[in-house]
Amino acid sequence: MAAPSAAATVVVTGATGNLGRAVACAFADRGANLVLIGHRREALASAFGGENPKRLFAPAELLDQAQVDDAIRAALARFGRVDVLCNIAGGFRSGSRVHETSDRDWDFLLAINVRSMLNAVRATVPHMIDAGGGKVINVGAHAALKGMAGMGAYCAAKSSVLRLTESMAAELREKMINVNCVLPTIIDTPENRAAMPAADPARWVAPDDLARLFVFLASEDARAMHGAAVSVSGLS
Repeated sequence: MAAPSAAATVVVTGATGNLGRAVACAFADRGANLVLIGHRREALASAFGGENPKRLFAPAELLDQAQVDDAIRAALARFGRVDVLCNIAGGFRSGSRVHETSDRDWDFLLAINVRSMLNAVRATVPHMIDAGGGKVINVGAHAALKGMAGMGAYCAAKSSVLRLTESMAAELREKMINVNCVLPTIIDTPENRAAMPAADPARWVAPDDLARLFVFLASEDARAMHGAAVSVSGLS
C-alpha cells in the first residue's frame, strides 16, 4: 500500500477521539505533517503531547465556521497547503422512535455529524482546488445504508454524510480531488466496551484498522476512487 507523500499535510477533525488519535498516529508514522483539530488545546496536548515542527494544534469549535476557517488558515501558514482532510468528528444517540425524536436530538445529530463536515470542507476545499488537488475522507457509518428502529435521526445524519460525499466527488473529480467515505460498524473503543459489556469486541472494528484505510484512501493507490462508501464491519 502506497502511503501519502512524507511532505503531505493532513488535517484531522475530532483528533482527540479514539479514531482521530489512531488516524493521526497512522499518518505521523508515515511522515506526514499533521493539523489536529479538537475543541480545546489542553485536550489535544493530553492526547498527543506537545506540538512540534510536523504537528500543529488547531483548537476550534467545528460548528463555528469562523473558527474552522482560522484553523485552516493556521495550517496554510505553517505548512503551505492541505493535502488531506479527514472528517472524523461525529456523534451518536439512539433510543427514540422517529415520531418521538426531540428537536434537541435531531439538531445535535445533524450538527455534529453533518454541519461539522460541511464547515470543514467549506474551509478547505477552495485551497485544494487552488493547489491542484487533494483528498477528502469522511466518516459515515454502516447505519447510513438502512434505517433502523430507534436510530432514525442517526441514520438520517449518516446518510446525509454519504450523499454529500457522493455529490462532492461528482463536483470535484475534475479538480483532481478525491472524496470518499468509510462506513464502520461498531468501533472498538473503551466507551463502547463499557456501554455493551456483554458484547464481543473482537468482532468490532479496531481503530487502527480503520486508520490504515484512511492512509490508503489518501494515497495514490486510491487515485481512481471517487464517491466510494467503504463498509468496514470488523471480523466475521
